[in-house]
Amino acid sequence: MPFQSENSPVPIPPPGEDELPYDDGEPMESERHRAQMDMLIEVLKLFWHDRDDVYVAGNMAIYFSELQAKKNDFRGPDVFVVLDTNRRERKSWVVWQEDGRTPDVVIELLSESTEAVDRGEKMRVYAKLLHVPEYYLFDPFSSALEAYALDPATRSYAPVPPEANGDVVSACLGLRLGVRRGTYLGREAGWLRWLDAQGRVLPTAEEQARAASDEAKRLAARLAEYEKRFGPLPGSGSG
Repeated sequence: MPFQSENSPVPIPPPGEDELPYDDGEPMESERHRAQMDMLIEVLKLFWHDRDDVYVAGNMAIYFSELQAKKNDFRGPDVFVVLDTNRRERKSWVVWQEDGRTPDVVIELLSESTEAVDRGEKMRVYAKLLHVPEYYLFDPFSSALEAYALDPATRSYAPVPPEANGDVVSACLGLRLGVRRGTYLGREAGWLRWLDAQGRVLPTAEEQARAASDEAKRLAARLAEYEKRFGPLPGSGSG
């Protein structure tokens, strides 16, 4: 249904992402929350760098109804993933501009100031209005992870039990989520990490660079040992 101006009875098209506010108005609660959000988004974008049919973002407004847009009432997930879409820069996610597509996965990072909303109003919106199949709650300081799957019949969430090691499986993404201790941006903590189907941690850009550097050093050491025993390789310029 198109919008109707207060000054004219003539229907007008609903606003798009260029007209709607794109900041969700909710600053991240701490540096740890911001770093955790950035890590989750960064790693998925690196992992799917060659795919144009996946959109990954966070702390961005999602508009799902004209009434919501009129009231300027919107929900901004900390992290969300949309499949079967096109990857492009967006100011906000406007459902009526996206052929009705809504997120497939949402992650909210809990804090004392947001937990009640994340477990209440946001959970209701994601289940009953946006029909998000998978919803995750994670506390960056206690490292507690909860997973929920949508029951399409009741449009409500049911808890998903973790595996023996505490990891949870994302059926939508074909990946896993689990807490692993490590260092990110100079902070050592128990971070929520994306894992592949075999449980291997998907690396950050920093981890990729470190692994490449370590491999280069390992190969250089092997070459040096070889040349020490057998002499320079032909055409190596050594010796």
